Amino acid sequence: MRQHGAAHRTAYRPPMPSGTIRYGTSSWSEKAWAGVFYPDGLPTGEQLAYYATRFDTVEADVTYYRVPDERMVRGWERKTPEGFVLSAKFPRSVVHAGDGPRPDGAKVLVREHVQRDVDRFLDAMRLLGPRCGPLVLQFPYFNKQAFDRPEAFLERLEPFLEELPADLRYAVELRNKAWVDEPLLELLRRRRVALVLVDLAYLPHPAELLERFDPFTADFAYARLIGDRKRIDALTDTLDRVVLDQGPRLERWAALVRAAAQRVPETYVYANNHYAGYAPDTIADLRGRVEAPPG
Repeated sequence: MRQHGAAHRTAYRPPMPSGTIRYGTSSWSEKAWAGVFYPDGLPTGEQLAYYATRFDTVEADVTYYRVPDERMVRGWERKTPEGFVLSAKFPRSVVHAGDGPRPDGAKVLVREHVQRDVDRFLDAMRLLGPRCGPLVLQFPYFNKQAFDRPEAFLERLEPFLEELPADLRYAVELRNKAWVDEPLLELLRRRRVALVLVDLAYLPHPAELLERFDPFTADFAYARLIGDRKRIDALTDTLDRVVLDQGPRLERWAALVRAAAQRVPETYVYANNHYAGYAPDTIADLRGRVEAPPG
């Protein structure tokens, strides 16, 4: 089995803060990881249990495409140890609501259209008990046909967040870069919902937010290293090795993660395969940069 990973040295910086940082990947299921991350011949049904020996958190991508049933969630709970945390995305029917590639602005977050799936999703995730991590509202890019101005979206978002049960934690990801401004941040602070710090091809690096705002709006931080799918797909047909040097961006991420850990008790950081080609190495690289000793 091939092993990946690299150590990094950095310039002087202050000692690590006390907040807990959890590192993981966006999904644990990838065929190309067989024999690379997972031992050769490991059955698919045993992959999550093995993953949990390497990382203490994961982001479930499958919940975006279907509301998980009790059997699925009980399986996640059974296959992971105490202390493991599984974060998940709200279903597409809630945050996108369109039948095709474009979201349906008339249905996104509208109670009569989404409440059934919201309730089913939350009820299922509660079955994880203390293993349930933050639940992410990953919104697509909204054009003017969906919402003609950011205020219209915020008017939809606020009552939806107000009605979410308080026993679970939530995070919001926006892909309209101009909408990430003080009105949104103030709304999230009122509701104690985290802003997802997302590194996506057409968005500015999240470190830039720290230069303009206070982006920490809850008692935890949530970060997603997504990258550029088209660029990675042009470089490789498999997702089992790093094919793109993201070192400079990861250095900026390391500073941002350290800043988050100074501000909040818990920080969740997830890397996608399409960030550099192989998520386990990307997240290990970032962790090495964050935790490298000063000097």
